[in-house]
Amino acid sequence: MLARRVIPCLDVHDGHVTRGVQFGKAEAGELRNVGDPVELALRYNEQGADEMVFFDITASAQGRASMVSVIERAAEQCFMPLTVGGGIRTVDDMYTMLRAGADKISINSSALANPDLIRAGAEKFGSQCIVVSIDAKKVAPDRWEVFSHGGRKSTGLDAVEWAKKAVSLGSGEIVLNSIDADGTKAGFDLVITSRVSESVGVPVVASGGAGSLEHMAAVLLEGKADAVLAASIFHYGEYTVADVKQFLAKQNIPVRL
Repeated sequence: MLARRVIPCLDVHDGHVTRGVQFGKAEAGELRNVGDPVELALRYNEQGADEMVFFDITASAQGRASMVSVIERAAEQCFMPLTVGGGIRTVDDMYTMLRAGADKISINSSALANPDLIRAGAEKFGSQCIVVSIDAKKVAPDRWEVFSHGGRKSTGLDAVEWAKKAVSLGSGEIVLNSIDADGTKAGFDLVITSRVSESVGVPVVASGGAGSLEHMAAVLLEGKADAVLAASIFHYGEYTVADVKQFLAKQNIPVRL
């Protein structure tokens, strides 16, 4: 059995790490500044994080330039794989971030607008580089739909079907974000996570809702996820990455200690 991964996530806005609740990151007033992204990445690197995800939530060209700088600085000092997402719309954008030091590229709204971007990226850089991030919201008792534009716009697509299509086009990994659970610390959406995990033959990273060590274990066991991604509980020092891994190991979940 492959080791399960523990992945801290940093939302970067104009070069600073911020945090919102239930995708409230779009409203500047709802964002809390939690520090310098490279300092935080180094802290998580030392704690034994398996990977690091940076989401650029800035719309400006100036913000984009600062994001390239963040990746360059983090790649120089950290030894874990780095994933970058947010505002990546073309193969050239992917190349810019990979050249800066990213190991994987995460695409979301741009993949929905142009599914061929998944195939083009996978053909140029390899499927292992291309991560499709899916923002899913429960819209009926047994239906989860994909939302775009930071969780604000429904696409009408079924989350499981879109995950399967993304993988068929060349995505090597799926990040599944629960909009309902995001930032609530009330636990992951185990049902949709397990459905997506069972439907695709690539790793699924669970995101949205981490509030306790038990939540992490549950989404890896019941949710059948391959990795767990969290932000708030790490940023505010409630748990370290090492705390999570030690707890998971005690539950007989394989992790890299």
